[in-house]
Amino acid sequence: MSQTAADKRAAFRRLHEAGCFVLPNPWDVGSALMLQHLGFKALATTSAGMAWAMGRADGAVSLDEVLLHLSSLAHASDLPLNADFENGFADSPADVAANVALAVDTGIAGLSVEDYTGHADLGLYDFALAVERIAAAREAIDASASGVVLTARSEGFIRGAPDMDETIRRLRAFADAGADCLYAPGLRSEDQIRVVVQAVAPKPVNLLSPGLPVETVAGLGVRRISLGGALASAAWGAALGAAQEIAEKGTFTALAKGGGGRALSQMFAQRSKG
Repeated sequence: MSQTAADKRAAFRRLHEAGCFVLPNPWDVGSALMLQHLGFKALATTSAGMAWAMGRADGAVSLDEVLLHLSSLAHASDLPLNADFENGFADSPADVAANVALAVDTGIAGLSVEDYTGHADLGLYDFALAVERIAAAREAIDASASGVVLTARSEGFIRGAPDMDETIRRLRAFADAGADCLYAPGLRSEDQIRVVVQAVAPKPVNLLSPGLPVETVAGLGVRRISLGGALASAAWGAALGAAQEIAEKGTFTALAKGGGGRALSQMFAQRSKG
């Protein structure tokens, strides 16, 4: 690789200054290199995709496993990597700060910290604690002098609490606490997206793609679009369907829809020569 961690972090910050870019989510080194080959400008990890590749449910991966995964992807690709850092793998602000510092050391260019506790019965962290956690993450990044981009996520719309007023309240507070980018996954309509973008302006907004074209989303003022576990789900879904056909019917027609192996081998061979 020719790009240093500092190079990638600087490039990632520039992407947030103007325009709109897609931030696809690889789940392993091969998928990261494939996405780089296709011309994307940055990548983001997916907690779900990583967990599925390990035979786990989303959220059932340890901090140490995530740190190893981050280092692997950050060093495999020339592109900036944003880390899906879930809830920081801790509740207290001090522990969030310590874990963020560890994540920064893996070579990532950005990371997101969410306000979901990780427990359905507990839901989101209380407002004050949620803000303190983002402030602690900010302090850890500043102490590293790394320039890593901090994204703060408010999870209400995907955790059974789709309250627009509370979501905006939290995002604005996260911005004041030092978040560089704001993210409320689960926004679906153009009106919802426009309201959030305008409420936190001029801070950049990340959108979990609701299926709207990039041109439409860009017109709403969104700075970046991520896919979450959707790409990994599509890949697993295709493999699952093909395997089910073989197991249940003894036929192999779904395999004919693949055909990507040769292209992937050529892609990876070209990179090895480079």
